[in-house]
Amino acid sequence: MDAPREKIADPTLAEMGKNLKEAMKMLEDSQRRSEEENGKKLVSGDIPGPLQGSGQDMVSILQLVQNLMHGDEDEEPQSTRVQNIGEQGHIALLGHSLGAYISTLDKEKLRKLTTRILSDTTLWLCRIFRYENGCAYFHEEEREGLAKICRLAIHSRYEDFVVDGFNVLYNKKPVIYLSAAARPGLGQYLCNQLGLPFPCLCRVPCNTMFGSQHQMDVAFLEKLIKDDIERGRLPLLLVANAGTAAVGHTDKIGRLKELCEQYGIWLHVEGVNLATLALGYVSSSVLAATKCHSMTLTPGPWLGLPAVPAVTLYKHDDPALTLVAGLTSNKPADKLRALPLWLSLQYLGLDGIVERIKHACQLSQRLQESLKKVDHIKILVEDELSSPVVVFRFFQELPGSDPDPDAVPAPSGAPSAVGRERHSCDALNRWLGEQLKQMVPASGLTVMDLEVEGTCVRFSPLMTAA
Repeated sequence: MDAPREKIADPTLAEMGKNLKEAMKMLEDSQRRSEEENGKKLVSGDIPGPLQGSGQDMVSILQLVQNLMHGDEDEEPQSTRVQNIGEQGHIALLGHSLGAYISTLDKEKLRKLTTRILSDTTLWLCRIFRYENGCAYFHEEEREGLAKICRLAIHSRYEDFVVDGFNVLYNKKPVIYLSAAARPGLGQYLCNQLGLPFPCLCRVPCNTMFGSQHQMDVAFLEKLIKDDIERGRLPLLLVANAGTAAVGHTDKIGRLKELCEQYGIWLHVEGVNLATLALGYVSSSVLAATKCHSMTLTPGPWLGLPAVPAVTLYKHDDPALTLVAGLTSNKPADKLRALPLWLSLQYLGLDGIVERIKHACQLSQRLQESLKKVDHIKILVEDELSSPVVVFRFFQELPGSDPDPDAVPAPSGAPSAVGRERHSCDALNRWLGEQLKQMVPASGLTVMDLEVEGTCVRFSPLMTAA
């Protein structure tokens, strides 16, 4: 490690690294200064005027950027954002400048380099997250990978789709199954992207009588699939969760996989718990995701890297179809999307990546163990050994009232003691969450309202690794 480093022979490359470092330093320094001056802001720079004829130097332009970034911040919490980026963040940001520079190379060099970057990054991610022989699609918008996967599934199941388009879909409507605990707006996004009507979506309820209230009801799903087949529809794709958006619960992915194989349905998995695939011990429910057709990972939040893309890993052996679906591309610019990750993964190294994910899981474990010792705190975690998300709420029992904190409140017409109790508990939990957020801003705590449980506080360190 201590051997003398070779100088970078390409002067533009060396200059770019230096410039980015200086620009970041300049922004951070001037931000610090403006904080010390207690908001004596440079207003003049914020007023738009005509473009100056003579041009401006780098420092003046960066000063303007600085003013626009922090000029009208009266409250302080946001202002720590830029300073937290650190060296690994600089590496990720350098990837964007570097991508623009690489794209100026001649065609053959560019083709070789972009192919190498894409294949390296794909191989590393497949090995880290135990997804043997997968392909990777890199995308800025987190849900975009799933939309492309849906397109691939349509092309795979409807042979005449390329020629006949929506006519083949009209005669045999495709059905996309989503959990009732899926993140809000996902179904609507997919329909908009694919040009499908909303009846092509089917929401699968979660278990309510037994098991988790945030886990897909497998038996009910099978009934829905059979009904759809009887009505002449084509069950196309199922989105399962390894860590739901709200409380981090994992579906019974092994059983869902068997069901999907039986009916020829494409199985896609997403969720924060997929990060734990990088660890030595993985719960069997999450491990089952490695046998699915595709899954979406978000290494940016998990590893605390700014501006790196999300990744959808998938298995498919027809390159013509993946090209038509938009999952593969011959354009170098598309392959260069992997560059910020390619740089960051090498910078962190395998040990650094595993260490970060492990650290987040240990933070959750520690919080959980501490909360268990506190009376009147209820933890909503279904897989205590491995879930990196902790959701909890404070509750209290009124003398003579139902001791079950989950008791359903009475209809709004007649506010019972339990209903009032639930209402005051919700208000208390909202207050508790807000207080904790103010006391430890870096913890990334969020307050959320759940239908059955009421207002809860969520701690998900994997989504706030930075």
